[in-house]
Amino acid sequence: MNTINKWVITSAVLWAAGSALTAQAQNVIKIGEVNSYKAQPAFLEPYRKGLELAVEQVNAAGGVNGKKLELIIRDDNGNPGDAVRAAEELVSRERVDVLTGTFLSHVGLALTDFAKQRKVFFLAAEPLTDKIVWQNGNRYTFRLRPSTYMQVAMLVPEAAAMKKKRWALVYPNYEYGQSAVATFKELLKKQQPDVEFVAEQAPPLGKVDAGSVVQALADAKPDAVFNVLFGADLSKFVREGNTRGLFQSREVVSLLTGEPEYLDPLKDEAPNGWVVTGYPWYGINTPEHNAFRSAYEAKFKDYPRLGSVVGYSAIISLAEGMKKAKSTETEKMIAAFKGLKLTTPMGPIEYRAEDHQSTMGGYVGRTKNEGGKGVMVNYRYMDGAKFLPSAAEVSKLRPAE
Repeated sequence: MNTINKWVITSAVLWAAGSALTAQAQNVIKIGEVNSYKAQPAFLEPYRKGLELAVEQVNAAGGVNGKKLELIIRDDNGNPGDAVRAAEELVSRERVDVLTGTFLSHVGLALTDFAKQRKVFFLAAEPLTDKIVWQNGNRYTFRLRPSTYMQVAMLVPEAAAMKKKRWALVYPNYEYGQSAVATFKELLKKQQPDVEFVAEQAPPLGKVDAGSVVQALADAKPDAVFNVLFGADLSKFVREGNTRGLFQSREVVSLLTGEPEYLDPLKDEAPNGWVVTGYPWYGINTPEHNAFRSAYEAKFKDYPRLGSVVGYSAIISLAEGMKKAKSTETEKMIAAFKGLKLTTPMGPIEYRAEDHQSTMGGYVGRTKNEGGKGVMVNYRYMDGAKFLPSAAEVSKLRPAE
């Protein structure tokens, strides 16, 4: 065989291989996922399982618009700069169709800005700061989880009903903690004008000196405590608070503490009687949750956490948006997500056109130490739509598109 014939055959083989890869790529929708897997494993390991379950179910049902979903994941190390670099790599090199993910609020804000600059669709799955959909909101970014404002608004009526005058506050000193406390002060003051905030402790995220924090709160002699710490910081705070008697004869209102990611690790130190937001997976008896829980437990031989629900719902949201848009083009996705309605394990939700916030709600109840394990009792589901400002109010908070 002469050299020319060899070259022709080789070229034909390479062209065929390239054509096959191109055809394969055209039959795949790439979802770029950026998150703090190493920094926040308690929430994000279950979250990743939720993602995987949803992708598997969507693809088993034929995919979206005749294409299979493919998840491409990058870790942001809990760092905004790393998150932006990962997102740029996903968009430029991997050619993803959409972006999703982020957990920490300041990281979520960084990708919100990235989405605006690069004009790429971004579904912020988990970060809670209100700035993502209000002050820093943009047309390219939507958010799934109930925001800081929404979850605090669910707790404030319970706090006001306690009729406690002197409140102490403890929160991680970054965007999420700061905004949670600011909202709590504002909303509680409206319902109880004579309330006083007698102490504030704001340790760095992941670096709480629990002994000194607890002592400072106790020294202020508050009637009640509002806590925003989570994860390892929460565990240290609870241990020292129990040891030093901070919680004795005092009401505690606590954001996120009823989530199994944070309540389960407390084990026999789990407090009694705290008013919390959370996810009592063991007691939710609705068709949509039962189906999700059964599929999750069958696949992973484990019970779901709230992260599992969020990850699952993020993929289902993207899939439904793509179906409605009949495309993954950014402008068509934006149009499809405005007013998008779907059913999640938490029930039906809608992505509001006015601020791109979903109406997913949450559970509010009290903690109970039941046989050396923390659970939620006397809980009820709070519809997220009831804890959001009106379109007129949002127009004052959010930049014009």
